[in-house]
Amino acid sequence: MYKNKNYSKALNHNIFKIISQASEDLNLESYVIGGFVRDHLLQRGEPKDIDIVTVGSGIELAKKVSALLPHKPKVQVFKNYGTAMLRADNLEIEFVGARTESYSQDSRNPVVEDGTLGDDQNRRDFTINALALSLNKDNYGEILDPFNGLEDLKNQLIKTPLDPDITYSDDPLRMLRAIRFATQLGFKIETESLQAINRNKYRIKIISRERIVDELNKILLSEKPSVGFTLLHRTGLLHLILPQLTALEGIEEVDGQKHKDNFWHTLEVVDNISKNTDDLWLRWAALLHDIGKAPTKRFDDKIGWTFHGHEFTGAKMVYKLFKEMHLPLNEKMKYVQKLVLMSSRPIVIADETVTDSAVRRLIFDAGDYIEDLMTLCEADITTKNPKRFKKYHNNFQKVREKIKEVEERDHIRNFQPPVTGEEIMEIFNLKPSKEIGIIKSAIKEAILEGLIPNEYEAAKDFMLKKGKELGLQPAQ
Repeated sequence: MYKNKNYSKALNHNIFKIISQASEDLNLESYVIGGFVRDHLLQRGEPKDIDIVTVGSGIELAKKVSALLPHKPKVQVFKNYGTAMLRADNLEIEFVGARTESYSQDSRNPVVEDGTLGDDQNRRDFTINALALSLNKDNYGEILDPFNGLEDLKNQLIKTPLDPDITYSDDPLRMLRAIRFATQLGFKIETESLQAINRNKYRIKIISRERIVDELNKILLSEKPSVGFTLLHRTGLLHLILPQLTALEGIEEVDGQKHKDNFWHTLEVVDNISKNTDDLWLRWAALLHDIGKAPTKRFDDKIGWTFHGHEFTGAKMVYKLFKEMHLPLNEKMKYVQKLVLMSSRPIVIADETVTDSAVRRLIFDAGDYIEDLMTLCEADITTKNPKRFKKYHNNFQKVREKIKEVEERDHIRNFQPPVTGEEIMEIFNLKPSKEIGIIKSAIKEAILEGLIPNEYEAAKDFMLKKGKELGLQPAQ
């Protein structure tokens, strides 16, 4: 594996020939570096992002490449960083001049100076991301591997090129990136590197919430997110980033009665749901579905451990957490809130006799989120008892069948009252008043309870009856 020193086959896309020509025209040395090289060697599919490092001006090289391309793509220049970017053939190509960096204690933004290719490889986060392929005519496709990155790829190891304490202290975001790459690639983090993350964990406080969330999202979207969250936990980073989650850890015992460890249970739920959905926000809902259990945990002498109202408390915590983490406070947050709030409802229904009334209310409250809610609740089954596991899944299947049957018959999802408030006002010759709300609410309750069908005539008859009870007379 990786015995070749020349990988010109990796550079068969026409864009590399053009970059090579542009470099020669400008008398520059240029190289493909980082993720493209790593992912090609790992055979991780077609790349979308390409990083080019040149010993000279990356901005000038980008402009020259654009001039050589038939469609002359626009070059975006980032003068402060000395970088430029253009898009060609569905590829996003970033150009940067080789550089050396030095850091201050309170910022991950380095002081940058021009440097050699070796300087640029020194500043890379991991050995597997420091691999470079030459685009120069005299050694086109030759790999430059100063830190044995090929060997680390072979051994599936995340390792820093230089002293990990310096690497992580200089740019603490690299600690999250190490864990993210280990999770995405199925690699191990070198022991010394893992220990360095633990030693430098408090440096994460200088990283913006947006950057942290970006890495968390990538971990959550991986095939098995628990790998990343376990590493975050082991290194102490998770307590600093999501203390609401680590607060769930631990098992308490009183009078011989224990509760399950809700932290490790949560990670199981996230892994379970990840087998069935790539929806980032549904995975966030799984991660946060039990966060209300830490503040609501109580021991009752008669019934043991309780978490009364943890769904309601958890839903309120979702808003606060999203705000603190600079996650979107829009429909995405409301979606996660709703699923956390309702996360026990289908479970309660499944444990009891599945009545039409209970299912109607579930559909009414969940609306378009009903399928996602059921997916979350099924992922929440983490019992290791085969009989109980089968029983719970069978019960949920009954709930799903009942949901389909009731929805086809009663059309409760996105419920709109068959009789509008305007019609009630017109029939009883009313101005806006509390009676209208009472009648509308009574109609809704009657439909959800199955007292009347979700149809106009039945709802109108019920409205007239309810109006009479309130002492109202239809207008003549």
